[in-house]
Amino acid sequence: MLSKFRIYNQLFIRILLVLLGFAVVFYLLNQGLFYSFVFVSFIVFLINIELYFYLKNAFLFYDKTINAILNNDFSADFSKHKSYKNYNRLFQLYHQLKEKQNEQVSKDIIYRSILNNIETGILILQKEDAEWSIFLMNDFFSKHFEVPKVTKWHYLREHLRSLCELIESQNFSEIKTSLQIRVNQQDTQTFIMQSSRTKMYNQEYYVVLLDSIQKVVEKKEKEAWINLMKVISHELLNSLTPIRSLSQNLHELIQQEHLSQEDLQDIKDSVITMHNRSNHLQEFVESYRKLAMLPSPKKEKIELTTLTENCLQIMKPLFKKEAIEIKNNIDFNRWILVDPNQMEQVFINLLTNSMFALQDKENKEITISAEHKDKRLYINITDTGNGIESEIEDKIFLPFFTTRKEGAGIGLTLSKNIVEAHGGYLAFKSDENKTQFTVCLVE
Repeated sequence: MLSKFRIYNQLFIRILLVLLGFAVVFYLLNQGLFYSFVFVSFIVFLINIELYFYLKNAFLFYDKTINAILNNDFSADFSKHKSYKNYNRLFQLYHQLKEKQNEQVSKDIIYRSILNNIETGILILQKEDAEWSIFLMNDFFSKHFEVPKVTKWHYLREHLRSLCELIESQNFSEIKTSLQIRVNQQDTQTFIMQSSRTKMYNQEYYVVLLDSIQKVVEKKEKEAWINLMKVISHELLNSLTPIRSLSQNLHELIQQEHLSQEDLQDIKDSVITMHNRSNHLQEFVESYRKLAMLPSPKKEKIELTTLTENCLQIMKPLFKKEAIEIKNNIDFNRWILVDPNQMEQVFINLLTNSMFALQDKENKEITISAEHKDKRLYINITDTGNGIESEIEDKIFLPFFTTRKEGAGIGLTLSKNIVEAHGGYLAFKSDENKTQFTVCLVE
C-alpha cells in the first residue's frame, strides 16, 4: 500500500507542477512579461518532458516485467533496481513466481531422473491441436529400441512401425496386450504393452509402458527362488539347530570320566531326538526330489468321468469319516489325453486340501464340475470352507509352504507342476465362504 501511495504522490506532484506552470505562463502572458513568460514556458516544457519519460519508463518497466512473467522468463535480476521502491510488490510477485518455477524445474528433473532409471520402456505423448507429439521418452525406451529422442510422432513411426500402427489402429485408446517388436534389427522380442489416456488442465496425454516378457519372467523366477530359499532355509534350520545343540551336549557328556544314570538317559533321549530330526530331514529332501525330478507324463486316453470316479472312490472312506457331502456335477463325458496316475495325484491332492479346509465347518460340501470351451477343458473343485487368507494367496504354490502342522507343503506345488507338464495350468479363486481350484487342460 505504501508503494502505491508513493507512486500516486509522485505522479500527483508532477501533474500539479505542470498545472501550476501553465497557470503562471498564462498569468505572465496577460501581464505582458515576455521574457519571464518565455523562461517559465521553457521550465514547464521541461517538466512535461520529465513527466512523459516518467510515465513511459513506468509503463515500460511494468510491461517488460509482465511479459517476462507471461513468457516464463525469470532470468532478470532486479537487485540493481532496489532503489525503485514503487515496484516492491511487483518485485515480490516476480520473485515468488521465479521460486515456484525453479521448484517445478527441480521436480521435473527428479521425475525425469526417476523415469530414466526405470527398466521399463516409457513413452508419454501429448496432444497438440489434432496431432500427437512426444512429451517424454525415457532412456530405457530410447536405448533398448535404438530410437533417438524425437519429438514428432511421424519420426517415431519410422523407427517403431509395429508399435505405432497398433496404437493408431486403436485410436490412441487404452490398450493391454502383448506385442512383438524387432530389436537391434535382428531379434524379435515379445513385450507386454499397457497404455492409458488422461486429460489434465485441458491437455491430453497418452502413456505407454513396455515390459519385456523375458524380464518379467526372470523377475518372477528370481522372486520364486528367493521365497523358496527362505522356506528351505527355515526348514533346514528347524532341524539342524536342535541337532547341533544336542550333539554339543553329547560331546560334553562323553568328556566325563563317569556317567550317571541320568546322563545315560540324556544321551538316550538326545540320540532319539537326533534320529527323529534326521528322518524329518530325509523326508524333506525326498519331497524336494519329487518336485525337482518329476517324470514326464506318460499320456494315454481316458474318460473324464472314469478319472474323477476313481479319485472319488479312493477318497470316499475319508469323506465318509469327516461327514463331507460330495456333489459330482460333471454332466458330460469326454476322452482326455493325460497321464492317469499323475492326474489322479492332482485331484487327490486338491480333494485332500478341500477336506482339511472343511474341518471346522458345519456345512461340509465339495462340488466337482467341468466345462468345455475354446478347445480347453476346465475342471473345478469347490469347497465351502473359510477360503484362503489374502496374506498367503501368493504363497500357496510355494514348495514346503503349508498352514497344517502335519502337512509337507508340496501337494499344491506338485499338482501345479504336473498340470503345467500337461500343457495346462492350475488356478484358484477364494472368498470367505468358498475356495475353487481350477485345472485347465488344452485338448
